Amino acid sequence: MTPGARVQAAAEILDRIGAGAAAEQALTNWARSHRFAGAKDRAAIRDLVFDGLRGWSSLAAWGGGETGRARMIGRLRALGQDPSAIFTGQGHAPAVLTPGEKAFAPDPATWPDAVRLDYPAWLEPELRRSLGPGLEAVMTLLRARAPVFLRVNLSRATRAEARAMLAGEGVETRPHPLAETALEVVGEARGLHLSRAYAEGIVEFQDVASQAVVAEIRSRFPARRVLDFCAGGGGKALAFADAGAQVTAHDADPGRMRDIAPRAERAGQRIDCVATRDLARLDPFDLVVADVPCSGSGAWRRQPQARWTLTQARLDQLCGMQRAILQEAAALVAPGGALAHVTCSLLAIENEDAVAAFLGANPDWQAVASRRFSPLEGGDGFFMSLLTRR
Repeated sequence: MTPGARVQAAAEILDRIGAGAAAEQALTNWARSHRFAGAKDRAAIRDLVFDGLRGWSSLAAWGGGETGRARMIGRLRALGQDPSAIFTGQGHAPAVLTPGEKAFAPDPATWPDAVRLDYPAWLEPELRRSLGPGLEAVMTLLRARAPVFLRVNLSRATRAEARAMLAGEGVETRPHPLAETALEVVGEARGLHLSRAYAEGIVEFQDVASQAVVAEIRSRFPARRVLDFCAGGGGKALAFADAGAQVTAHDADPGRMRDIAPRAERAGQRIDCVATRDLARLDPFDLVVADVPCSGSGAWRRQPQARWTLTQARLDQLCGMQRAILQEAAALVAPGGALAHVTCSLLAIENEDAVAAFLGANPDWQAVASRRFSPLEGGDGFFMSLLTRR
């Protein structure tokens, strides 16, 4: 496919997303109906679509419209390129620019911050309260593509050994200072799941801030028996297991844990997955980690559609779920144990406010450590608070 044909495809997919389709499903449907497109074409189109989602507001402003076509015009203008070079109408390229599109003169100096920095206008008060003077720097960063990080399984190799092994397979990495287990992939990361280092459980995909959260919790409370209460795909459960803990995983939706068993087997670990109905028969845990469902605002680089589908009603619902989960998780903590409240959110309402609400309702508990991990530190935005009974 030509560059123009890729842009046209991305514009069509963005229109489907704008009409309500999930981004991944829209990309999959397009690929199934355009089987002539090769792997490189699909990857390039995916990148264009995700650029369009990250810059949903600003690219529309650059392009003078809310369509996928306008956003692709806006993307080229934002990069300082002439859209006429791509919008030629030749072959499968987008139609030539109309007189109105050519004449449109965007003026970024007049745009509100929510447009310029690509965040929902309704969320601005909470973002400003949560991020303060760091709002612009964080939001600017979240408009860019996220780096790819690997966690080294230190029970199988040192970070230097894993790095050398990956280099032997043509994958360049560099250590990241936020976590001693972290490697940042330099350059192309596609196909990494086919590498020998991944197949042998020496490395696992995990954001560096997520790794740092586990390290922070372990440094404060090196528990032996750990329950990952909202385990999902098991990234943190695996990290705790690789660090020597005996880990049990739970999720309200058991289907979300389907990848844990093969991931644990590859890493040479055992993680027991339990359903909600079986939790009551287990002994209390030294540490319960509640990585609660949240807005995901700290990971907007990776899931850019989430910032535009989040609503006030959904945020309120999530906050209620978080408080209920903390109460449920606290009941599973052994005497002398600890409870960790974790989110990948930038919002105080899901972080400090959630902890304060729990402590207000449970005066026999106290916060002994809290930490925010900003995207400016290299990874996603995360929050962790460690709680113990008084």
